[in-house]
Formats: sequence, structure tokens, C-alpha cells
Amino acid sequence: MNSVNKFEESFKIFFNADVAFSFWKGRVALYAILKALNVGKEDEVILPGYTCVMDINPIKYLGAKPVYIDIEPNTFNMNVDMFEGKITSKTKVIIAQHTYGYVCDMDRILSIAQKHNIPVIEDCCLCVGSTYKGKLAGTFGKAAYFSFQWNKPFTTGLGGMAITSDNVLAERIEEICKLQLVQPSFKEKMMLLAQLMVYRAFIYPETTTMAQSFFRFLTKKGIVVGSSSTCEFEPEMEKDFFKAMSSIQAGTGIRQLDKLEKNIAHRRQMAELYDELLSQNGWPTRNYNKEIMNPVMVRYPVRIKEKDRAIQQAASAGIELGTWFECPLHPIETPLEKYDYKIGICPEAEKAAKETVNLPLHPRVSEKTVKKTVDFITKFNQA
Repeated sequence: MNSVNKFEESFKIFFNADVAFSFWKGRVALYAILKALNVGKEDEVILPGYTCVMDINPIKYLGAKPVYIDIEPNTFNMNVDMFEGKITSKTKVIIAQHTYGYVCDMDRILSIAQKHNIPVIEDCCLCVGSTYKGKLAGTFGKAAYFSFQWNKPFTTGLGGMAITSDNVLAERIEEICKLQLVQPSFKEKMMLLAQLMVYRAFIYPETTTMAQSFFRFLTKKGIVVGSSSTCEFEPEMEKDFFKAMSSIQAGTGIRQLDKLEKNIAHRRQMAELYDELLSQNGWPTRNYNKEIMNPVMVRYPVRIKEKDRAIQQAASAGIELGTWFECPLHPIETPLEKYDYKIGICPEAEKAAKETVNLPLHPRVSEKTVKKTVDFITKFNQA
């Protein structure tokens, strides 16, 4: 068994799924699922209006239309009260995005979806290990997809995975992969390997902000393998978009899976410390139903009035401050009109984009980092 197959096998076992399919990026995994579900021209796909634009691209590539639902302010997840009214005869798929690690109200989403006979796909790109009523996020819908990009719950540099226990869907994905999946080039693999080595050696909370800016510069110059390319903001499918995972990514993924339980425990511990320290400073903390949800946060979101000023000061202060989401369809460069988004259709999402920054929780974050980060962020005015 090669490393890619071994990673897929280990991943599906963790989620108790029947099949796992690995890809070069998470958005490729979503594309494979949508294509296998025969999403095409004139179809509609429902998803939250507070997401990454790269999740919209696979929908657009297939000729379908994204239909955006506003979020509820505490968990940043799709407001379930709103989405049934958006279902039409053209609705083909519902994407339940578990934002920041908070799990969607899956009982209500699945109930409405089943009533209308519409499949649900779980977006677990920001959520690994979270549970809803004791069951792992990613195991409720017809399929789920994950991203292993640099700032996700665990990383293989780039990478993605699709899981399903639906035999018909699995057979269709496998068929599509056999016909269309391309292998990454030697150059891409070597560039990614070099980036992984640099990441392991030099990327820490104190250096992350400056490193990200430098990385974006190198990406535009074509010196490193970036998460996104310019053409993806058209939206235009780049050449060889439907790409397989490399053995380098898979080997990293296997090692990350071995550390996943420790990673999850660390994130929960650090999130609880943020809760404690923010509360001591009179700031609001996470607000979710603890009786049904046990989240594993990818990052800790807080709302402030001076988001831009905080981001500008973070790098010089040695603070790792995340900007998710800079606009309803992150990042800020997204030409919203090309993605069927009109300002005003998701006011809570737009408000969150203006106010929300997020604090680090990854395995290199220490108690000292958390305390320093809270000291920094509480100097600003909470929203």
C-alpha cells in the first residue's frame, strides 16, 4: 500500500467512513463530490454567505449557481431559520459549513433536506474533531470534504480529502477520478516539499503574520506553490485543476493523523484558556450549546471595532492575528459580482467580516502565546 492509499485508509477509519478520496486541494475534493452528484448548468447549491471564495469556484466551474444564506452571529454558521425559504426546484445540494469548528444544527438541516430530497455535503475545512450529540462532524451528510492547507486544523501544506459512506456516490467519484485526475508535476512536489521544510523550521506565532505576507509575494512571482491562483478569481478553472494528492502530502498527513488526538486536546485546552482570560477582561467568550456540541476550534474568533488597525499592529507586536473572513466570500480581493453575491443579501455575514479577527490555537501556541494575544487584543474596543 503506497502512502496516498495509506493516508486515505487511516483517514476514513478515523471518521468511520466507507471510502476516502485524497486530492491536491480541498476545493478539488468538493468539485469531485459535486460532479459525482451531477451538479450542472442551471442547478443551485445552497451554502452560507460567509465562506472562502475557493469553495464557490467548484460550483461555478460546473455551471451551477451559489445561493447564499446569512449566518447567525454566535457560531457564524448558516442560519437554519432562513434556508428552507431559499429551496427551489433547482436546488441540487446543500453545503453545511462548520465554521471555525462550530458544528451546524445538523438535526434541523438534515430534516429540511430530507423533506425536499436534497443531499447535504458537510464542509469540514475548518472543523476536525468537533462533535454534535457525540458524533463527529463530517459523518452526517451524504459526503464531507476537508482542506489540509497551511492554516487548517492540521496541514499537509496543501491537500484535501472527500469521505462518504454512500456506495453509489463513492463509485461515481472513483469513476471520475480514474478518467480525469492528473498527477502533480515533479516541480510542484519539490516546491511543496521545500515549503513544508521552511514551515516546520521557521513558522511560529511570532513570525506568522510577516511570513504570510512574504509567502503571498512569492506566490504571485510563481516561486512557491500557492493556495490560490489569479485565474481562480475570474472564476476560471486553472489548467490541471483536478489534481491528485502527492506522496509528500500523504506522508505528512499520516504523521499528522498520528498526532491528531493530541492536536485536538491542545486546541480545546487553549480555547478554554482564551475563554478564561477574555472573560477576566470583561470580553464575551464562545457562545454555543454545550449540551449538544463539543467544538474543536481551528482558530478562536473575536469581534472588535478596529479590525484594520489591529491587523496592522499585529505583525510588529509579534502577534499571530487571523483575518478570516475579510468579506462574505474571503478574501477581500474577491469580485463579489462574479460570484452572484450582492452587498446586503447577508447582513450578519457582512457585519462579521468587518468585525471578526481570530486568535491562534494550533499546536505551536503555548499558554504564554495565549496570554500575550489576549493582552494585545483587549487593548482594542470590542464590537
